Amino acid sequence: MTEQRPDPEDDEAIVLDQTDQRTMAPFIAAAVFAAVVLVAIVAGGLLSPAEKNVTEADRIAGAAQNYVSARNASDQSPPPGVACEGFEEGKSPLAGQFAGGSSIEIPKVADQSVNGDRAKAAVTVRVDGRETTETWNFTRSGDKWIVCG
Repeated sequence: MTEQRPDPEDDEAIVLDQTDQRTMAPFIAAAVFAAVVLVAIVAGGLLSPAEKNVTEADRIAGAAQNYVSARNASDQSPPPGVACEGFEEGKSPLAGQFAGGSSIEIPKVADQSVNGDRAKAAVTVRVDGRETTETWNFTRSGDKWIVCG
């Protein structure tokens, strides 16, 4: 059996059409879509900032932490901006706890209850490894809570 080869003159020439126009439209559309998504993310962050997601319980716990941090860093009783006007530490749940240079920590703030501009919370205080839990009173001052004995 002999194979017959086609005569090269019988082959039809294959014509390639390379005149189709390529366009940048898909790339531009993808870039515009990415820019729109980025603008939406930024607008979402501006219109719904994280501080709006903070609960009153978080703010009260923050007030207790701020008071103890400021008091640990200062000899003033109370440090400015973290306690009510006329606050007397000697009558507060922390009475005598700052004596002797001991550092106070607050491991837990629980059972926060808010009644208008006043609040109460069970604050656990740790001094030299010993923990006690007392009820602290708080008052809203502007947009933040402060300790009031």
